[in-house]
Amino acid sequence: MTKILSVLLLFIAGEASFIEWNAARKLNWNDFKSAPDPNSPNAALTNTAINIEFGYDKSGFQYSIKCSFDKTLSWVRVKDDAVLAHEQGHFDIAELYARKLNKALKGYRFNANSVANDVNKIYNDMMTAHRDAQEVYDHETDYSRNKIKQEEWLKKIAADLKDLESFAGYRKPR
Repeated sequence: MTKILSVLLLFIAGEASFIEWNAARKLNWNDFKSAPDPNSPNAALTNTAINIEFGYDKSGFQYSIKCSFDKTLSWVRVKDDAVLAHEQGHFDIAELYARKLNKALKGYRFNANSVANDVNKIYNDMMTAHRDAQEVYDHETDYSRNKIKQEEWLKKIAADLKDLESFAGYRKPR
């Protein structure tokens, strides 16, 4: 299961508690630092964030997107390879939506009079779609217990990430 943290214009302190998404860096159980929620029946919980910072003037706008995993809010109760693969799927879905956000922002036609509202709407709409996708993923895979659906989802996520690879470069240097 995932909890989605969507924050606009977030300035993060304590970067060591966050892992930025990277295809070469997969999650491991040591990344899950929080205590399990005693009221949750879930085997684990992945907390991800898609953040955007943007600025603009009369001539245009710039933005930077960050997709990360929060170690301090993610927890595990059952350490099982299938559960870990499921949790990585949640992080990969977050990356997929960070890329979709980048694609939407690249397609945005700049309007100096409405840019703040426009960007916020694009972001909020994308985060709603992201949250919905995470919920469908949990439902269809039965939280990793439906092995066939889990494998189908992981293949679909990988294919979607590949299809949106050209939108992966969304992190701008400061």
